[in-house]
Amino acid sequence: MTTIGVSGASGPLGRAVAETVLRSVDPGEVVLLTRTPGALAGFAARGVRVRQADFDDRPGLEDALAGVDRLLLISTDRIGSRLDQQRAAVAAAAATGVSRVVYTSVPLPVPDNPAVVVEDHAGTERALRLSGLEWTMLRNNLYTHLQVPAVEQAVASGRLFSNSGSGAAAYVTREDCAAVAAAVLTQGGHVNEVVDVTGPESVTAFDMVTLAREISGRDVELVDVDDHVFAEGLRQAGLPEPAARLITSFGASTRQGFLSHVTSAVADLTGHEPTAFADVVRAALITETPRQTLPHTGKP
Repeated sequence: MTTIGVSGASGPLGRAVAETVLRSVDPGEVVLLTRTPGALAGFAARGVRVRQADFDDRPGLEDALAGVDRLLLISTDRIGSRLDQQRAAVAAAAATGVSRVVYTSVPLPVPDNPAVVVEDHAGTERALRLSGLEWTMLRNNLYTHLQVPAVEQAVASGRLFSNSGSGAAAYVTREDCAAVAAAVLTQGGHVNEVVDVTGPESVTAFDMVTLAREISGRDVELVDVDDHVFAEGLRQAGLPEPAARLITSFGASTRQGFLSHVTSAVADLTGHEPTAFADVVRAALITETPRQTLPHTGKP
């Protein structure tokens, strides 16, 4: 019997992975790790083991990992300060007998990639490679649903501001990422491999404008700006500096081609095709009354 652990299980991705894993695994073989066990009371009632786990508490983390064979290590939301936490999680996994860690990373975490999150992910990947553990890097592309507000604003205002130039991103849904993670955890395979998890096509800012025109039935202008202007616009719209910097960096990463690669990983691992970007946006907006919102081009 293989025991599967999921860290960050009270978050949206963790919950989605847990639900998918439970379709094929007995609840008693699943351990959900979270800082807030009460948030997962519904899973506990189904027979899943829910354990308190804090990456800043090494002894407690080791206790929480006891008996786990395969661990999904979901990157935490403390961008810029999470590397030490995630290194601690890797060390705790190695110390407690976890045989394999599946880690949610980002496409091409290399020095030239301007995305703010690259350093955290590259450092965690490095720790895993040096840990002696088996590993799988799930390099998830940017989430599709986080692009919906940008298209919604374009529908409402008639303009879409972008710093991504002619670059494209292979946006993928959180649900497809969860399905891939669950497949790797339950089926095995892809040991010591990188898996790029993407949607079915690369999408440019012009593609978003075209979609906004289709939805709104009127002209929508693409306003291409540089990183400084884009970041300043986000700050003026009320975003805090870290969020503005993060979102701007993903636009720059898109512009420079770090997010455009499309793979068949979703179909290969889950047996279903990934959900198209346009289908997600249409489902979210086609029946809604457009409202003014803030643009989003990043992932959490």
